[in-house]
Amino acid sequence: MLRSLAFARNDGCGYNFVMPNKLTHLDQQGRARMVDVGHKPETERMAIARGEVWMKKETLDLIRAGQIRKGDVLTVAQIAGISGSKQTSELIPLCHALPLTKVDVDLALDDSLPGVVITATVKTIGRTGVEMEALTAVSVAALTVYDMAKAAEKTMRIQNIRLVEKHGGQSGDVVNE
Repeated sequence: MLRSLAFARNDGCGYNFVMPNKLTHLDQQGRARMVDVGHKPETERMAIARGEVWMKKETLDLIRAGQIRKGDVLTVAQIAGISGSKQTSELIPLCHALPLTKVDVDLALDDSLPGVVITATVKTIGRTGVEMEALTAVSVAALTVYDMAKAAEKTMRIQNIRLVEKHGGQSGDVVNE
C-alpha cells in the first residue's frame, strides 16, 4: 500500500516543498516505470551536491603534500566525479540520459574534519533536473579519494552526501543549506 507524504517545513531542517500525492516512478499497478517528461518544456536546470571524506590528519597531510603513491588524489577524483556524472543514467535505474552543459567538481582539504569536502555543480537545459548527476559526481569523487588513499588509511569514512540546492523545473527552487 502506498501512502502520500506531505512536508511543508522550511526551517532548514527538512523539506521546503510539498511532495506530490503519488510516486511518479510507479504506474497505476504499482510497477516501476521511467517518467515521461516529453510534455515538459526545456528549461535551465542546476543542482549542487556536497559530501565529505573523513580521514586521519596524517592521511590528509599526505594528500596535501602530494605523497600518495597512486598520484594526485584531488585531480584524479575531480576527473572521476565529472566522468561519473555523465554516466548517471547507466548507474541509476529509471534516470534519464541528459545532455549536461556544465559539470564542476571541487575538492577542498578541510583540517576541521579532517578530510576532503567535495562539491559538485551540474547544469543542463532539459526537461528534467540534474540532482542525481550532482549526487553521483560527489559519490564517485569520494570513492576515488578513498581508492587513491586507502594504502595510507583504510578507516576513512565517506559521509553526508546530500543535495545542497536545485534550481529550475516545475517544482521550483530548493535550498537545503
